[in-house]
Amino acid sequence: MDTAGSKNFSIVIPTFHEARNIPELVKRIAHIDFGTRIFEVILMDDDSQDGIEEIVETLQGQYAWLKLIIRKGKKGLSESVLEGFEQANYPVWIVMDADLSHPPEKIPEMLAALAQSQVDLVIGSRYIHGGSSDEMWPIVRRALSHLAAFVARIVIGLSINDPLSGFLALKRETFYAGAKLEPIGWKIGLEIMVKCRCKQIQEIPIHFTQRTQGASKLSLKVIINYLRHLSRLIKFKISSA
Repeated sequence: MDTAGSKNFSIVIPTFHEARNIPELVKRIAHIDFGTRIFEVILMDDDSQDGIEEIVETLQGQYAWLKLIIRKGKKGLSESVLEGFEQANYPVWIVMDADLSHPPEKIPEMLAALAQSQVDLVIGSRYIHGGSSDEMWPIVRRALSHLAAFVARIVIGLSINDPLSGFLALKRETFYAGAKLEPIGWKIGLEIMVKCRCKQIQEIPIHFTQRTQGASKLSLKVIINYLRHLSRLIKFKISSA
């Protein structure tokens, strides 16, 4: 019996101009059987001013576990996730996107994998057996994703198939046992893998769905920040070796 609540979890979801996706995402989460686990969903919004406050207020009448925090400081996905961790009430954390690309139905499987004693981090993977990406995903985006993942595996030395996944499960204790996180850009997963010294990373196959609402955040600035982030992580690994 889990009397200490160690299996309870917080889902941290960074949002920016994703208001139209929130009702469907929340309803899908609500229909998942999490057994006796207690959970919360924390939407970390970068002051989108897109009606998300009104939408969430309506949903909270039915889902008491839904929370919204409007961030007024420095914007960014990684910063949103880190602030979400600070707000999380439970010892197990899930990170996922708000654009419906990550299937919340996979969360129970990720939680089960994380419950194994030696597992430090669980990621939802597109690039292992059983995983896939939406056929409607633009071929350029698909190619860039594979190239970026290949570079991460080679340069940082990560022996996993989808190191850029933003669909993660980890324990609070793993996070606080690591070095201070200082991510650049949106790949918070890479930062956690390296700086929290995750040795046992388990991949769970997922189907990655192309967004149907809102706009992609990919830009030249995002790509440049990714390369800067890789450079910083390489320096960290060398200095801490």
